[in-house]
Amino acid sequence: MVVNTANTSSVSISLPAIEKDLNITEVQLQWLVSAYSLSSGCLLLFFGRLADVWSEKGVHDRSIYTVITSGITLIILRAFQGLGTAATIPSAVSILYTLNWNSHAVCQLGILAHAFPPSRIRSIAFATFLAGAPVGGAFGMTIGGVLTQISSTHWRSPFYLVAVMSALTGISGMISFDADVTSTEAVDWIGASLVTIGLVLIVFVLGQGEVASQGWKTPYIIILLIVGIVMVLLFLLWERYLEQAIDDPSRAPSAWSPPPLMRLSLWTREKGRMAAILAIAFLNWFGFMSWSFWVQLYYQNYLLLTPMQTMLRFIPLFVVGCLCNVRWQIAFALTCRPVSGTLLTASAAILFALIDPTATYWAFGFPATVIVVFGADFVYSSGTIFIAKITLPHERSVSGALFQTVTQLGIAVGLAVSTLVSNIVVKNESADVGVTVNSAGTNAPRSAHLKGYRSAQWTCASFALMGEYY
Repeated sequence: MVVNTANTSSVSISLPAIEKDLNITEVQLQWLVSAYSLSSGCLLLFFGRLADVWSEKGVHDRSIYTVITSGITLIILRAFQGLGTAATIPSAVSILYTLNWNSHAVCQLGILAHAFPPSRIRSIAFATFLAGAPVGGAFGMTIGGVLTQISSTHWRSPFYLVAVMSALTGISGMISFDADVTSTEAVDWIGASLVTIGLVLIVFVLGQGEVASQGWKTPYIIILLIVGIVMVLLFLLWERYLEQAIDDPSRAPSAWSPPPLMRLSLWTREKGRMAAILAIAFLNWFGFMSWSFWVQLYYQNYLLLTPMQTMLRFIPLFVVGCLCNVRWQIAFALTCRPVSGTLLTASAAILFALIDPTATYWAFGFPATVIVVFGADFVYSSGTIFIAKITLPHERSVSGALFQTVTQLGIAVGLAVSTLVSNIVVKNESADVGVTVNSAGTNAPRSAHLKGYRSAQWTCASFALMGEYY
């Protein structure tokens, strides 16, 4: 968990440096984050199924991490890094929750379930595991900010840092994790291919539609959007067929009718509340991670702060995040409505949408940084606990992967949509003052960039507030 979060935060703090060094646009810049989330989100369900079939240790040890170089390779290899997250998280994230003798929440976490017997220590293990997210975020951004600013290789240094962390984690996992019994069940390769291709194409269109040669009327944009939607629909139909086939006792098992990658009936559990909590998670992560992306650019590209100065302004987020994962947070999550989290996330985005660049950090930046992490933690904790309670034992890794999938897809879609909104606003604001924006957007007036940042934050807030409806 620490490596996964550090891999995101260390790259986030170096985005402006990457932008300047490689002379890339903000559209390409958002792909450095969304490519990681997209590949991870698309394959979480698939690797969750592999964790159930091929053993949790086996999948965990197949993580893929890379040291990135430059150019378009940066985006491609970030997508490969996402495969590492897809392989590791389903094996470890929330699987099955119960209540122990003293009514405190306990959980079985893939690998952790085999290491900790049912007892109070399992609650501590859960809190420690979740604390890995803010700890990794703080470590990645703190060290990443320092390395980006003072090292000779600048933005490349955080990638070397993550590569070393990944190698050490992989070696320790091979040594410490017990092997599971491997199943001989077939795996739904067809479903994995359909959903991956479909979602990648849809998010690609969202990110590129506005900047294509003919905008949304560009032939390849239209074609890819249609193909992406068709692929996702075929995935849903295929999964429905497999679910019906596996539940039919008269049908003999075969390689062409493996267990479904995702049972569509999962979405209807608890009279549709399962679908609602997944929608809330999607919308909240849309707002949460997009908020972070645009705040990074605002601080460094608009206020012209250094990576280290920007890093210092994010420290409250990580401190509060760690505090939110102590034991009382687990108990609170049992009674906390996840929509409380979406409201807090939206409030943080609204503060930056209204921000006065001349005001002190304590007026807008500090309160937004504090409340946004409460929003993320409330949704994550209450959401995973609720989903795990209604998950059957044989669906343990896939159910955890499903929740992670919607959060990762929320990140990818959020970055694409908020970037789209920002680009449109910057172009319109520039045109109003007689400036034709170039393809990179570097010649846009500062006032237009500020308006674009604010519009992106309004977009984050709007989507987070949709969670209130659910």
